Amino acid sequence: MTDLSDFPVSRRWPASYPDRLQLYSVPSPNGVKISIFLKETGLPYEAHRIPFGEDGTRSAEYLALNPYGKIPVIIDPSGPGGQPLALFESGAILLYLAEKTGQLLPSDAAQRWEAIQWLFWQVGGVGPMFGQIGYFHRFGGKAIEDPRPLQRYVDECKRLLAVLDRQLEGREWVIGDYSIADISLIGWVRNLIGYYEARELVGFEDFGNVGAWLDRALARPAVQRGLKIPE
Repeated sequence: MTDLSDFPVSRRWPASYPDRLQLYSVPSPNGVKISIFLKETGLPYEAHRIPFGEDGTRSAEYLALNPYGKIPVIIDPSGPGGQPLALFESGAILLYLAEKTGQLLPSDAAQRWEAIQWLFWQVGGVGPMFGQIGYFHRFGGKAIEDPRPLQRYVDECKRLLAVLDRQLEGREWVIGDYSIADISLIGWVRNLIGYYEARELVGFEDFGNVGAWLDRALARPAVQRGLKIPE
C-alpha cells in the first residue's frame, strides 16, 4: 500500500484510497480545472474538500503542502520514478497530468506549445482579471465609491473576451481540438457571467463565439461532473 505519511495533510485529511491521486480542492474556477480533467480522462482519484481559513487552507498541515495557502493541490502517489509527488498551481497540475496520461495535450510539438501558450494566457490574464471583477462587482470591493477600479477590470475583461472570441472564430475549441487550454477557461468564463453576475457588465452577448464555446463545454458530461467536485 502507498504510504503518504510523509505529507502532514494526509493526517489531517486521511486518504481512504492512498494508491489513487489525492485532490485537495473546492469547486472554484481554479479547482474545477483539475476535477474536470480527472473526469475527462478517467484517472482514479480521491477528492478532499478543503475549507478556506485557519481550519483548511491556512492550517499548518495544508501550508506544508502549499506554502501559498491556495487550492488546488494534488499528491500523486505514483509520481516520477514511482515516488509520491505533491504539486500546487492549477496550470502546473494540468500540464503534469496531461503529460502523465498522454491526454488533452497534442502530441504534435507545434500544437502542444499552442495549447500551453493559451493555458499561460488564462493563468496570467483571465484568472486575475476575472477574479477582480468578482471582487469589485459582487464582493467587498463594491463598497468602494471610486468607480475607476471596477471600470479598469471591466475594460480588461472585455479585452480578454475579445481575444478569446477572435481565437474561436471558425473553431469549436481554443486550439481546434479540445484540450487543457479549454479546461483551464471553463470555470472562469462560467463564473464571470454566473457567480460574479457580470454578464451585462462586460457585454457578454457581444462575444458570440465565446458564448457558443461555453455552451459546448458545459454540454460535456465530464464537465458537468467535474464542476461538482469535491462535493
